[in-house]
Amino acid sequence: MTSDEAGGPSPVRVVIIDDQHLVRQGIQALLALSSHVTVVAEADDGQTGLAAIEEHHPEVVLLDLRMPRMSGLEMLRVAGVRGIDLPPVLILTTFDDDDATFEALRLGARGYLLKDVTLKQLVESIETLAS
Repeated sequence: MTSDEAGGPSPVRVVIIDDQHLVRQGIQALLALSSHVTVVAEADDGQTGLAAIEEHHPEVVLLDLRMPRMSGLEMLRVAGVRGIDLPPVLILTTFDDDDATFEALRLGARGYLLKDVTLKQLVESIETLAS
């Protein structure tokens, strides 16, 4: 967590990248219940996600692995090839796919959670990655 102009903690800036609109809205609505996190942008695939990251400079990225056009894994690969310095990436997935998860971690993701996580666990994970 960073500090605001008054010296108090300011919310962690987050970008959500997930192809399912309802999932993005649901995560954003849940995170809005926490004063510790603010969603600065959302994207529906890795390509628009990279653009959102470059435009909004989040402190943490929540990334789905399986998306059409450009998957989360492909986004991590492209970022590495282009030398894009990503903020800490937290994989959010519905699939318990060890191979894809390990590949995402190898490509630079800092952690992963299944989408059945509680709001408290998600916020704590975001705060940990931001610090």
